[in-house]
Amino acid sequence: MMRISVWHNDLSESYLRQVSQLGADCIDCGQGNFFPGVKEQGYPDLDELLKLKKRVHSFGLEFNRVTLPDLTAAFMEDGEGGEAELDNACKALEVFAEAGMPLARQRFTGDTFPQLMTRYRSQHRGGYLSRGETLARDPAPIPSPEALDRWRERLRLAYSRLVPIAEERGIRLALHPSDTPNAETPLGGLGYHRIIDDFPSRQVGYLYCCGTRAEAGGGPLIMDEIHNYGRKGRIFMVHLRNVRGSLATAGGFEETLLDDGDFNPFKILLELRRVGFDGCINPDHIPAIEGDGPGAHHGLAYSIGYLRALLAALATV
Repeated sequence: MMRISVWHNDLSESYLRQVSQLGADCIDCGQGNFFPGVKEQGYPDLDELLKLKKRVHSFGLEFNRVTLPDLTAAFMEDGEGGEAELDNACKALEVFAEAGMPLARQRFTGDTFPQLMTRYRSQHRGGYLSRGETLARDPAPIPSPEALDRWRERLRLAYSRLVPIAEERGIRLALHPSDTPNAETPLGGLGYHRIIDDFPSRQVGYLYCCGTRAEAGGGPLIMDEIHNYGRKGRIFMVHLRNVRGSLATAGGFEETLLDDGDFNPFKILLELRRVGFDGCINPDHIPAIEGDGPGAHHGLAYSIGYLRALLAALATV
């Protein structure tokens, strides 16, 4: 059964009550340093993590996805402190598994090339604002092919340590595509597939981001990739955000509310059901709309309601 997950925010009583009332099912934690203990010792404190889990459960919610401490340039460039970062990521995965977390993501510094893009705030119906990006007119150089090969070797080294823990402890590893998905980014498309070639474990798969992949090639690309990865059982959760344009068709893109972009989200849900997907869908990168601010999340409420309506419609067809 597909469910709806939302970002952790501050995990305050007010926020948890709000998203529970709106109809969210699960919480996603997207920051590697969010949990107590990470800043102090490099990995989460189990007792404090269990307290947070109990707090979330008290509102009828569950944790869906957590994030391991980041692997920064220190690790990716084989520098001082890099091995300690990987050790901490491994310890964090063990702690999350012991706490019963189902899904973890590892972030890798250097999987995007922001120097290739010009970012701006785009305006849409009624004046709501969102992220927009176009290809830079005078972009800075990107890493050489040799440097990119070294980057991928460091990713494989990290996974060679993480995957056995995931298999032994029963927690899954989900990889997010490069965002922005420029052609040579390590996880922009071709490189994204290599992780399941290199690590055929059933504990290795994808946090499949429809928005990011639409940025690369629009709705048809999403449908093809869902069929490809989904029939292999490798889509563990989904980020569902809509966009206008793509790098391939317009040399840029703009994020939108779920109903306001180029692709039809209901077709995405239909395809996900066809391939047997039963994980969480997170309406991430939600644009702010009039009245949003501290303690007010109209865009979040709209997105959860829209998704709940789509899931209700899906049950009838």
